[in-house]
Amino acid sequence: MTRLLSALFIKDHENVKDPVVRRSYGTLVSVIGIIMNLVLFFLKLIAGVLSGSVSIRADAVNNLSDAGSQLILLLTFKLSAKPADREHPFGHARIEYIASLVISFIVLYIGLDLLTESFSKIFSPELPEKSITAIIILIASIAIKMWLGIFNRTIGKKIDSSAMRATAADCFSDMISTSAVLISILIPVVFPSVKINLDAYMGIIVAVIILIAGVKIFLEAKDSILGEAPSQEIVKKITDVVNEYPGALGIHDLVVHNYGANRIVAALHVEVDGKVDIFESHDMVDNIEKRLRTECGIQATLHMDPIVTNDEKVDVLRTKTLAAVKAVDESLNIHDFRCVEGKTHTNLIFDLSVPFEVSLKDDEICRRIEANIKENYPDYYTVITVDRQ
Repeated sequence: MTRLLSALFIKDHENVKDPVVRRSYGTLVSVIGIIMNLVLFFLKLIAGVLSGSVSIRADAVNNLSDAGSQLILLLTFKLSAKPADREHPFGHARIEYIASLVISFIVLYIGLDLLTESFSKIFSPELPEKSITAIIILIASIAIKMWLGIFNRTIGKKIDSSAMRATAADCFSDMISTSAVLISILIPVVFPSVKINLDAYMGIIVAVIILIAGVKIFLEAKDSILGEAPSQEIVKKITDVVNEYPGALGIHDLVVHNYGANRIVAALHVEVDGKVDIFESHDMVDNIEKRLRTECGIQATLHMDPIVTNDEKVDVLRTKTLAAVKAVDESLNIHDFRCVEGKTHTNLIFDLSVPFEVSLKDDEICRRIEANIKENYPDYYTVITVDRQ
């Protein structure tokens, strides 16, 4: 069904990197979502009135909020497709993260409102009426929500949309909550002797499910807005391209900024042989940047770090220094190593990569490394630049 709808309504639907195609996907998914959620709202409202069920009426309001969320999604895709301008040189795609945040607030509000009403029904019990119409509507609603969830998740993955993935998560939580409501209606029908007000208790379960989904959407949106470490997939793409060039001897200080789908900006340092002609190394760096842009969709800026190679003394000192560093913590590493000799002492200058998980403070790490170096080289001093990563 997803392929059929894409082929029918979206021209050049496989070219998902094209902003126009991406916006068309967003429009298609949003319009379908708005229509289906409005239909579900009216059907459930009717079912809730016929049965007198608070959980069905609450579920209907939840569908109305979903229609509002889809409307937000529709506006988001139109805004995110705007080209870069002077105030927003990296485009407007990050507005999707804000949309995800807004959707999370809507979901959380619905969950809290339903939780409050369900608790009140426990202390003021009112058993819902048995209604075959309500049962049929709920079953149809579960099927529709399952399809909408799969539809949003599939398209969201295809075009890399966080807002669409958030909507998919909301659809699946709605499917579970509606199933809980259905159970509360079916049990009195199957077991007439049951007089407990299951409707109110199921309303609480539904509210909790909705709140959990809202929190998950909020956390994902929050991480995207604050900035996350690059995914392993992105890191692998970059390192694979760099490693294809024999003149690139190492890579470090990789920083990746995600400004939304197909808007990734990266900066990294590439080690090159200091003896190689600088124009040759610069040409290699230009080629790497071009390939990352054309093949991976990554706007990368590379910095060349010339290092000493095929120097026996420097190689020995680098090996000894790395051993001294690993003795402090196996996860530590070094780069940009160079040796500056003087009449009274020698400086070992290098950058130290320290994972965030290492609990030792930077000055304590440096002190221990220098102590390890001085065990074998009393006249050697370390000049260390710490990079937490």
